[in-house]
Amino acid sequence: MNFLPKAALLAAALSAWIAGCGGGIEGTGAAPGPTDGTMRLSITDAPACGYDAVNLTIEKVRVNQSAGAADADAGWYEVVLPAPKRVDLLTLTNGVLEELGQTALPAGKYTQMRLILAANGGATPLANSVKPIGGVETALTTPSAQQSGLKLNVDLDVAPDQIADFVIDFDACKSVVKRGNSGQYNLKPVVAVIPVVSAAGLRVVGFVDPLLANSATTVSVQQGGVPVKATVPEPTGRFVLYPVPAGAYDLVVTAAGRVTAVMTGVPVTTTAFTNINSAALPITLPAAAPLRAVAGTVTPATATVRALQVLSGGPTVEVAWGAVDADTSAFAFNLPVQAPLKAAYVANPVALNFAADAAAAGKYTLQATSNGASKSLAIDTTAVVPPVVFTFP
Repeated sequence: MNFLPKAALLAAALSAWIAGCGGGIEGTGAAPGPTDGTMRLSITDAPACGYDAVNLTIEKVRVNQSAGAADADAGWYEVVLPAPKRVDLLTLTNGVLEELGQTALPAGKYTQMRLILAANGGATPLANSVKPIGGVETALTTPSAQQSGLKLNVDLDVAPDQIADFVIDFDACKSVVKRGNSGQYNLKPVVAVIPVVSAAGLRVVGFVDPLLANSATTVSVQQGGVPVKATVPEPTGRFVLYPVPAGAYDLVVTAAGRVTAVMTGVPVTTTAFTNINSAALPITLPAAAPLRAVAGTVTPATATVRALQVLSGGPTVEVAWGAVDADTSAFAFNLPVQAPLKAAYVANPVALNFAADAAAAGKYTLQATSNGASKSLAIDTTAVVPPVVFTFP
């Protein structure tokens, strides 16, 4: 499908739908011009904590070269799916991508993307919903997602006569916010759009102990304490992080009731997979005893809170992220008191030489963020931590 003015695009999409087209975005038959490029879009997900399913129904994607463009401004191009696509984000882990399609559009830099979701109506299944572990499917409130769309600030370069691949990477764990004891949930999207420049590499592959192969275990690659890609392991313990932009990363493995393990200097290239270890040499995490409860409130409730840990000689890594209750503004963590484990990346290892970083044991920094502003508080979990309060103007 090509990017066309809205009326023509809707007509083309309707014609394609009537003709029985499906399974992706269909083309209108118009060939790209000499200054056009092609944008190809897929969607994937990081792990979602506490849910059996997180469903979103996508109707279309809008892009604009102006980051400040309003809904009615000029310069918008739309990709309309022939039929709304309902996706369970939790099926899109360990490198699994769901294609949204590709389209021709004028070459250039696109700095704003809007993801338009279908509205929840009386029909079942619900267009947008969550299913807590062991619970029932519940409607997911998606403010503005049906009108103006979920706004994403992006930096997408589309070259003339080239295909530019991009993956919309949802973090369902951080995007679903519980509203007190109301039984309701809000969508507060945490999304990155990642360019894919090669299918040959951009992957980190490894294994954790099969005993850790559950939804309470998270494997991520981070830079400067910021997760770039995360997943949960497969039942065998295997994990795949994809796509990961080329560069050097820290691999961080966390699990409920376990100490944290960090592997530094993990290289990612465009030409080959980065293999951390084999199934015969899995990453294991000792039980953490005791765990320290850390809780508090943050105002406004739209803020986020996370726990960082600084290892001796670096790096700084994110070890926990706490959902802020949309009604009560409360957050809570259970953090290991024991020392984290640290090792340097070695290609084709014959042993995993993780060692306890005793100097970092129990020491964390809580960081709250609201509208781009951040506040931090150092805590020591070797003793009881009083309730923490963050307040933003």
